[in-house]
Amino acid sequence: MSLWKNLLAPQDTVIAPWIGGRALRARARTFKIKGELPTEHGWHEFDVGGGRAASWVGAADPDYDALDNCPTVTGYLVGDRLIPDNADIVVDPSRIIAQSLAVHLVLPGLERFSRATAALHEGTPLFLRQEFPQGPESDVQAAFQDRAPNVNHIPGVTPALDLSFRWQSWWRERCERRMEQLRREREEREAREEAERQAQETRELIRATGGDGAHRRALAAVDFAAAAQAALGVSGAELLDCRDSPNRGEMVVQFLHQRRRFECVVDRVSLRVVDAGICLVDEETGERGDRRFTLESLPAVITEAIRNGVLVIFRHAH
Repeated sequence: MSLWKNLLAPQDTVIAPWIGGRALRARARTFKIKGELPTEHGWHEFDVGGGRAASWVGAADPDYDALDNCPTVTGYLVGDRLIPDNADIVVDPSRIIAQSLAVHLVLPGLERFSRATAALHEGTPLFLRQEFPQGPESDVQAAFQDRAPNVNHIPGVTPALDLSFRWQSWWRERCERRMEQLRREREEREAREEAERQAQETRELIRATGGDGAHRRALAAVDFAAAAQAALGVSGAELLDCRDSPNRGEMVVQFLHQRRRFECVVDRVSLRVVDAGICLVDEETGERGDRRFTLESLPAVITEAIRNGVLVIFRHAH
């Protein structure tokens, strides 16, 4: 019985383009692909000996003869888009889709400003062949390489070739801007990572050695909050929050000490007090003593004022 079936339904194969899906058009017929699909778009061999079913056999060399009876369109390729010879020059990036055709299975390795013909296979443009240049293409290529603003000085340039030059120049600029943006983002990311690495090294050094004033000020340059916490910790105070002051180069620091909340303003580099938030006026001279202290020593001054019953708070932390 198996032998009779083989005689009645002989095996047959076709080479056809495949650009996705399970529908296969070949020999003016439509087949449904059963089983495994091709691994990528391209020309493939299919077994079509089972009626309306087709089975993928493997990749195959293009059979351009199968496209001989299809309508064709000729023009200039821009990537996988074909700008037809009858195109008008409309300089608008949003119109690139309307002014061109998406061509499938373009032959790899084609030079810029290549002319090509696409076959409309079941309404889908497929690469059919490369065409000979018309003459000015080499000069247009040179203008592109020289970053010329236009090709008005080149005789014989058709609207399609002019449009191809414009689109390829626009795309290059767009890609270059994107690459520059990515470069800046990478440099910024690397700078942040390096700053964090240095800050982490300083933190580890402070934890390992107990830290000193120089280490805390080095840390303040990359991580002010960590430096402020370390400085306040010298007198047993606890950092609550810190933020930029309206005055450039200064930071507002809120901290907890003796179970009370305090706020002061310090220089963000030296950690020297600018505004202690409490009264530090010499009764004899009337001189303010805020700048005599640092973030390390201020909590001790507050402790002494509380002990002597002379604490007067000017800045209240919420």
